Amino acid sequence: MLGDLLSRPALQARRRAIVKTLCYRLVMVLVTVIVAWAVVGDVGDAVNIGIVANLVKTGTYYLYERTWDRISWGVSTST
Repeated sequence: MLGDLLSRPALQARRRAIVKTLCYRLVMVLVTVIVAWAVVGDVGDAVNIGIVANLVKTGTYYLYERTWDRISWGVSTST
C-alpha cells in the first residue's frame, strides 16, 4: 500500500520547490520577527529568533513539500 502511494514522480521541478520554499520562508521570517519583537521588545533578539527559527522551518518545509509531492493519494490522475 505505501509503495502505491509513493509511486508517482514529482509534479514540480526541484528548483520550483526550492524557490517556493524560500519565498514562503522570507514572508514567515518577517512575521516571526514582528511577533518576537512584540513579545520580547528587542529588535536584535527578535531578528535572531526569526532567523534561527526559520532556518529550521525552511529545511523542514522543503522535506515535507517534497514528500507530499510524491504521494499520489488524493491527486486526480485524469486531465
